[in-house]
Amino acid sequence: MTLTPDHPTTEDLRARVVDQLETARRRSTVLTSVDDGDLVAQHSPLMSPLVWDLAHIGSMEELWLVREVGGREALRPEIDGLYDAFQHSRAERVELPLLTPTEARAYVAEVRDKALHVLDRHPLSGRRLEQAGFVFGMIAQHEQQHDETMLATHQLRAGGPVLAAAEPPPGRVLPAREVLVPAGPFVQGTSTEPWALDNERPAHTVTLPAYWIDAHPVTNAEYTAFVEAGGYTDPRWWSPVAWRHVQEEGLVAPRFWSRDSSGTWWRRRFGVVEPVPAAEPVVHVSFHEAAAYAAWAGRRLPTEAEWEKAARWDPEAERSRRFPWGDADPGPEHANLGQRHLQPAPVGAYPAGASPLGVEQLIGDVWEWCDSGWDPYPGFEAFPYREYSEVFFGGDYKVLRGGSFGTDAAAIRGTFRNWDHPVRRQIFAGFRCARDA
Repeated sequence: MTLTPDHPTTEDLRARVVDQLETARRRSTVLTSVDDGDLVAQHSPLMSPLVWDLAHIGSMEELWLVREVGGREALRPEIDGLYDAFQHSRAERVELPLLTPTEARAYVAEVRDKALHVLDRHPLSGRRLEQAGFVFGMIAQHEQQHDETMLATHQLRAGGPVLAAAEPPPGRVLPAREVLVPAGPFVQGTSTEPWALDNERPAHTVTLPAYWIDAHPVTNAEYTAFVEAGGYTDPRWWSPVAWRHVQEEGLVAPRFWSRDSSGTWWRRRFGVVEPVPAAEPVVHVSFHEAAAYAAWAGRRLPTEAEWEKAARWDPEAERSRRFPWGDADPGPEHANLGQRHLQPAPVGAYPAGASPLGVEQLIGDVWEWCDSGWDPYPGFEAFPYREYSEVFFGGDYKVLRGGSFGTDAAAIRGTFRNWDHPVRRQIFAGFRCARDA
């Protein structure tokens, strides 16, 4: 069922909300179906214990759907502060008196039961918060975002594999390495997508000169060439801040890579150690690493606007699409999303997901670093709360676009914006290059 800016019936909209909420909960259940010791442990100071993420999902759902929309009393008001992401850093959450795994599972189940009761009686109209079921869609997206965070925590977890997924489809050789995007205006962002979040709004016109952009993300084979050419030992390719970080952290390759005595590169992926697959997009690289590779290759990273124009602009129709392939929601033929595969797919695996200009794998596989800071669009308005986007604007954040294999279709669009610090490597991030025409 496609959610378009048109006007679906209340019954259709309610069915979609239920489907998205249930899909997210099934995934949360898979990600937390591990030993209690794994749930309460902190696998990295960069991440919360898995049990915190689980209860936080329930806390947000209760706050917005049960209390705000349903007008019900708080189920457990004494735990609100424990699961407020702004009160405690990820590194200190393991020391808090958190709900046990059994208590957390019971709590999120009770919240869901009450939220569905609210949904069953709600007209999905009225206040802006409730129009087209926005607040319900926001909560479904929020749970999926934390599911991806929990998936990243699983990647940081020591020990053998506990997750399973199918192999991705095979790749193919693309007809061109890069694609020319013509000069001219395009509409960036959205003012009509019902469940778009505040930082995607409002739609506005951006005019860009012509530029070239890679038809696919940079692969492991391509990135290995940079590594073996001494890329991590040559300060020419790094900004002063990045070079200092490389030296302080002793970086020599993407995170989770290691090289044996024969010179073969290996990676650890969700508890499995395997040779680095040449044709897959490189993943677990920081913005600094992406920018250094681009400089070494005589290119640069695309700006956020360049990325979005390549992903959405249809030159024949002279309009911006919802996705590279059109306006339909992502299907398995379009993109590697939703944890169906626990790795990026080889380059060329999704020809049905190509943009009108022939750019592929813009959605799914790996988040793509853009050379743009995290800033609001002209006319930005925080909604429904400042802490989702507004408090993060500025600083050293860099934009990421397109989603990864760990992003669900409910939580990605051609307009969706993500951001993180330029040193981050635990996220499922890669990149593609661009150059001036």
